[in-house]
Amino acid sequence: MRKILVLMLTFVIALAVGACGNKEDGNKETSGNASSEESDIAYVKDKGTLVVGITDFEPMDYKDESGKWIGFDADMAKAFAESLGVKAEFVEIDWDNKIMELDGKTIDCVWNGMTLTDEVKSAMDCSNAYCNNAQIVIVPADQADKYQDQDSLKDLTFAVEAGSAGEEQVKTLGLNYTAVKAQADALMEVAAGTSDAAVIDSLMAAAMVGEGTSYADLTYTVGLNNEEYGVGFRKGSDLVAALNEFFASSYKSGSMTSYAETYGVQAAVIEQ
Repeated sequence: MRKILVLMLTFVIALAVGACGNKEDGNKETSGNASSEESDIAYVKDKGTLVVGITDFEPMDYKDESGKWIGFDADMAKAFAESLGVKAEFVEIDWDNKIMELDGKTIDCVWNGMTLTDEVKSAMDCSNAYCNNAQIVIVPADQADKYQDQDSLKDLTFAVEAGSAGEEQVKTLGLNYTAVKAQADALMEVAAGTSDAAVIDSLMAAAMVGEGTSYADLTYTVGLNNEEYGVGFRKGSDLVAALNEFFASSYKSGSMTSYAETYGVQAAVIEQ
């Protein structure tokens, strides 16, 4: 009887040791996977690309005549990717789905004149602010005298980019609006007369509205707010610290200002 008990005890101990060993091995494997998942820098370097989520937004991200993405944000993103030893790849996204695209890893960051709203900051880890901006009202130039304050806007129909800071502003003011895919589409709506007005970023308005631009018959009137741009990454991403360091060094070296001057946005750049 004692011999049988000893054999059974030995068998139980052997099973326990084996289970502990398997658990330890499993922990090691899980730990390794977690480490890999925790480092966005390692992930980006391993695939050789930094995938940047954008919309067509002059002067931040837009295509030149050859179809190449240029702009202040595009040029800075290319330089940041180069500092990591990878290439920047630009993907046009539906702005309203930017958080889903980021979390699903179809993009690695959102870098497109993105306003640092409470919603953005709660859903992403964001870089330091790098540009000042505002949301402003766009109307036909021959109607501008009628719309010089917020009270005058209440009967207008607006076009705004879905999921944008502009949409947030018209919602807050209780204005009538139609959501469109991009800010460029909002301008087209006003130019075509299908909307009375649009709300877009001031930096875009400076590049695209008024004499000598694509929309010479439009102008901007009322400023609705003041805001700042930042770049968004996945929660816990180590790319945030890397970009903040890159911003600081680029500002100090003067390259950030040089890129900004190329696109006429140097007055909006925030000291790093």
